[in-house]
Amino acid sequence: MIEKPVVVGEGTKYPLKALVTLPDNIDESVPAVVFVHGSGSSNMDEQVGKLTPFRDLAEGLAQHGIASIRYDKRSFSHAREMMRNLGSSMTVKEETVEDAILASEILRQDPQIDPEKIFIVGHSMGGMLAPRIDAEGGNFRGLVIMAGTLRKLEEVLVGQNEEVAKEMGGLVRWIVSRQVVKLKKLFTGLYDLSDEEAKAKKAGGGTTLYYFKEMGQNLMPDYLAGLSKPVLIMQGSEDCQVKADVDFVAYQELLAGKDNVSFRLYEGLNHCFVPVVYGGLSKASKDYGVERHIGEEVIEDVARWILGA
Repeated sequence: MIEKPVVVGEGTKYPLKALVTLPDNIDESVPAVVFVHGSGSSNMDEQVGKLTPFRDLAEGLAQHGIASIRYDKRSFSHAREMMRNLGSSMTVKEETVEDAILASEILRQDPQIDPEKIFIVGHSMGGMLAPRIDAEGGNFRGLVIMAGTLRKLEEVLVGQNEEVAKEMGGLVRWIVSRQVVKLKKLFTGLYDLSDEEAKAKKAGGGTTLYYFKEMGQNLMPDYLAGLSKPVLIMQGSEDCQVKADVDFVAYQELLAGKDNVSFRLYEGLNHCFVPVVYGGLSKASKDYGVERHIGEEVIEDVARWILGA
C-alpha cells in the first residue's frame, strides 16, 4: 500500500488535507473511490470515537487493487471560515458536494488511476448525497451507499430523538420528548418558507432552516429512480441511526426489479459496519468508544462489486 498526501481544493478558500491510497506494485491503471463523510465534522478517516471507517476501507480496498482518496471534511477544517463567508446561506453543497467533486478530479488526473473507473462511496449522509454528487459533476462509474436513507434530513433527526426518548426513562425521557416537540414545531411548514425566511431561523449546530430546506428540495429518490449506472446499497442490521427495517427496505422498494442495483444487509453490524457491542441510539457513543475495524466480508463485497462494475 502506498499513501500520497494531496490537497483537495488547493488554491481555494477551503484547502483540505487528503490522502490518496494506492495498491502496491501497480502494473496498469486501477479503479478508485472517493469517500464522502456522514453528517457533522470529521477527519479524513471519518473517525468517531475509536472507529475509523474510511481508513479501514481505504487500506482494505488497496489490498484488492483499488485506490481511494479520503480528506478532512470542510466543516472539520474550516468551520469558522465557512460561517464567516457563508453564514445562514450554508448548505450541503458547500459543506460536502463541492469537495467530493474536487476529489474525483484529483483521481482522474492521477496516471496510476483509470479515469473511467472512479466510484463514490458515501457513508450515512454521504450515502444520502451520493446520487446528487454524481449528478452535479461527480460523473462516477457507480455508487456505493453505506447506511444511507431516502428520508429527508429533518425526518431522520426527529426520528432519532424519538428513538432516544423511547430508550430512556424518567426525567431524561421527559426532556428528550420535549425536544422532539420543539423539533417538530421548528420544521413544521419548512417548505412553505421563502429562502430568506428559512435563512433567518436557526436550527442548531451553526445551521439554519435553509440548510434543511435546500437539501430537502433535492430529493434523493428522484436522483436514484432514473439512474442506470451500478449502485450498491449496504446496511448493518443493528444500525440504530438509520434503520434496516425502514431505510434499507425503502431502497429495496424504490429500486425493486432494477438489475443495476445490488443490496447487502449485514447481520450484527452497526452504523459504522463493525459488530455492535452496546445496542440502541442512546448508547451509540459508548458503542463507538470500543475499538473495532470493518471486517473483510464488507471490504470484499465492496471490492468485488467495484471490480465487476
